[in-house]
Amino acid sequence: MNNVNLKWIYLFTLSLIWGSSFILMKKVLIGLTAVQLGSLRIIFSGFFLFIVGFNKIKTITSKDWKWVGLTGLLGTFFPVFFFAYAQTEIDSSIASILNSLVPLNTVLVGFLVFKIVSTKRQILGVFIGLLGTVMLIVNGASIHSNQNYLYVIFIILATLSYATSVNVLKRYLQNMHALTIAVGNFAVIIIPAVIILISSGFFKTEVLVSPSLKPALLYLLILSLFGTAMAKVLFNKLVYVATPVFASSVTYLMPIVAIFWGILDDESLTLLQVFAGLIILLGVYLVHKRKG
Repeated sequence: MNNVNLKWIYLFTLSLIWGSSFILMKKVLIGLTAVQLGSLRIIFSGFFLFIVGFNKIKTITSKDWKWVGLTGLLGTFFPVFFFAYAQTEIDSSIASILNSLVPLNTVLVGFLVFKIVSTKRQILGVFIGLLGTVMLIVNGASIHSNQNYLYVIFIILATLSYATSVNVLKRYLQNMHALTIAVGNFAVIIIPAVIILISSGFFKTEVLVSPSLKPALLYLLILSLFGTAMAKVLFNKLVYVATPVFASSVTYLMPIVAIFWGILDDESLTLLQVFAGLIILLGVYLVHKRKG
């Protein structure tokens, strides 16, 4: 199958998987803290990846390890904790819409850090996307007084982290196998995740006997296997067959999936918030639109 067809298959599959990850995080947080969610998600995902590809580690050269480690931290380690913290205060559907900042930040990071030239249309798209973000945050804070919308800072940090990671992947790890990158990522980040889990109090008796622990762990296993381990490999494949900006455009479709799950879970979403989300996606469209 040629790269044109493959990139669209990867894109739609990732949209479905990652779009469902927000509601799964919400369910996990009923029984676990944000720190426990983040660390266990890394540990479980690393375990799955090591089963299928641990032997890939020996193929990583010494000069590539720094980029593998960096993409592991920026593309997985920090974002899983950022999103976990954010969703302790913000609805899963809102978190998914704000995640659409990834393509916009990919352009910004590419321009500011990697000196990738941006067109006037891309710059306009970034500003339109930021306008939609401000509208979404202001309206959400006004109608959801019980939610602390300062926690959107965690989502913004996560999107910046993802954006930097995808640029590093495309520039320095373009020729490395997707599974090799993913396994190498988790080889770097799984040890600090174990240390964080131990220090989080997860192994205390009151946590282990809690009736909410079993369903939380079940949701976490699904999230780790599909939303992190499998998605990590698919995303690396997508970056390989497409451009960094196209790869980050998975956020076009993710909010649709996430909002569907949020509505089923009785989350409220105003027309103004939907409009703000559409403005963000308009900005993303302008960033991606090609001439002619």
